[in-house]
Amino acid sequence: MQFGIFSVGDVTPDPTTGRAPSEHERIKSMVAIAQKAEEVGLDVFATGEHHNPPFVPSSPTTMLGYVAARTEKLILSTSTTLITTNDPVKIAEDFAMLQHLADGRVDLMMGRGNTGPVYPWFGQDIRQGINLAIENYALLHRLWREDVVTWEGKFRTPLQSFTSTPRPLDGVPPFVWHGSIRSPEIAEQAAYYGDGFFHNNIFWPADHTKKMVELYRERYAHYGHGTAEQAIVGLGGQVFMRRRSQDAIAEFRPFFSQSPTYGGGPSLEETMRQTPLAVGSPQEIIDRTLLFREQFGDYQRQLFNVDGMGLPHSAALDQIEFLGEIVPVLRKEFTLLRPAHVPDAPTHESLVASQVSA
Repeated sequence: MQFGIFSVGDVTPDPTTGRAPSEHERIKSMVAIAQKAEEVGLDVFATGEHHNPPFVPSSPTTMLGYVAARTEKLILSTSTTLITTNDPVKIAEDFAMLQHLADGRVDLMMGRGNTGPVYPWFGQDIRQGINLAIENYALLHRLWREDVVTWEGKFRTPLQSFTSTPRPLDGVPPFVWHGSIRSPEIAEQAAYYGDGFFHNNIFWPADHTKKMVELYRERYAHYGHGTAEQAIVGLGGQVFMRRRSQDAIAEFRPFFSQSPTYGGGPSLEETMRQTPLAVGSPQEIIDRTLLFREQFGDYQRQLFNVDGMGLPHSAALDQIEFLGEIVPVLRKEFTLLRPAHVPDAPTHESLVASQVSA
């Protein structure tokens, strides 16, 4: 079981002080958060991809390459790589390069994002979002697995005897997660290729997440990649911890209330009941996270959001310290409960080993 954090990289004023960090401060804070994650023993750091204010991570591979040089064990990932508006040739080259620089500590999550205007900014039509995701990934999948590719599609110019460079490290492409919170077509896509499916269930009730995960599991088995229980599932969530739950709720409430995604909707308490948002003591977060297994079955990756919404950098680092305390407990519990036939999350080393034994 892999545990880690993901950041969307927003620049938001602190509602308790009115001060917002500069873009420079926010970028540096994301790097510090990644380094802290490795320090406390987490497995994964993932960054989003955005091309508009108030977000800063417009170039995930640049950031992850910088983090790679400052870490040794941390798996470097994305919490969205925009498969719809990035050229699949550039994705193939950028992440293969990052793979070499990080000695294989790289995977990525394909997604369509949640910012509609990004499509025309990069010359695409949002009405073709699903079709772009399907066609672009089909090309990317080939570029990483075939040394010479001749290809023609609808959304980009044809390729004639094209070789993407550098080639994937050890001949093994980065593992891909397909992220979606609402589109069954993406769950189907993940299942078809035998890739991972990541449901960032942070804003969604459990019954919706369960339907999406079950669809992916069923189709994964249908395509012959293994049993439904062996499908590779990742989940997202958001946490805020203090030693006493009442202190956590009191401190987090103003950030929740001014959040552009949470604010103006149901109360903090109702949101915690209806979604994976978990605010409380470390033990309460342990109990809540273990509940995910009961709801969705055994899974391979759990990422938490701990920054953003104007939270001070020091508070985000505090959350990572708390995760360093509770993750060993979670890891032990998930391992004890997981049947032997359910696989771990793929890593570069495990994928190389499986290729050798094939």
